[in-house]
Amino acid sequence: MHLTFGSVIWYIVIGLILGLIARFLLPGRQHIPLWLTILVGIVAAFVGDYIAGKLGVRVTPGFDWIRHILQVVVAMIGVGLVAGLYPKPA
Repeated sequence: MHLTFGSVIWYIVIGLILGLIARFLLPGRQHIPLWLTILVGIVAAFVGDYIAGKLGVRVTPGFDWIRHILQVVVAMIGVGLVAGLYPKPA
């Protein structure tokens, strides 16, 4: 995989979107910083793509709903796990 400045920015934007969607869909508050939300979202994008590829639905005609739903589900799991492990504010 060849990373360019533009692709790095794109991964950060996708990570932010996935992380924020996950935080919105999860019940309660997640006391994690924005940088960690973005990081979890970036990892979720890659893991969701990998799972979609294994299921044979990574690239489909039209909008890739299944792949994106998998990415959001992985982001929700990741944000939930990280929020549970991250120290709570005093």
